[in-house]
Amino acid sequence: MRKIEAIINPFKLDEVKEALNEVGIQGLTVTEAKGFGRQKGHTELYRGAEYVVDFIPKIKIEIIVKDDMVAKVIETISEAARTGRIGDGKIFVSPVEEVIRIRTGETGEDAL
Repeated sequence: MRKIEAIINPFKLDEVKEALNEVGIQGLTVTEAKGFGRQKGHTELYRGAEYVVDFIPKIKIEIIVKDDMVAKVIETISEAARTGRIGDGKIFVSPVEEVIRIRTGETGEDAL
């Protein structure tokens, strides 16, 4: 099993969620996040004063999938979240040792 974490633009969340649903992903966790990469933030003007916005709003999606679904999920997220501009985000993949469904006590892939 693998944990896929994707950092994407907030306006792409619905497109990514719908695309994942189409490939059979039934559950995911979404968290509002702030951060920056190569964008390094930007400046904004508010009431005549210029100020720097260091952290840019992002969305973090977390999904646990079976090993055979990893490539499909990565491809799906990449295609749905891509705008072609800087700041589209990143995808991280990590191994997952164990999953336990609290309600039933199921473990491993059965708990997904």
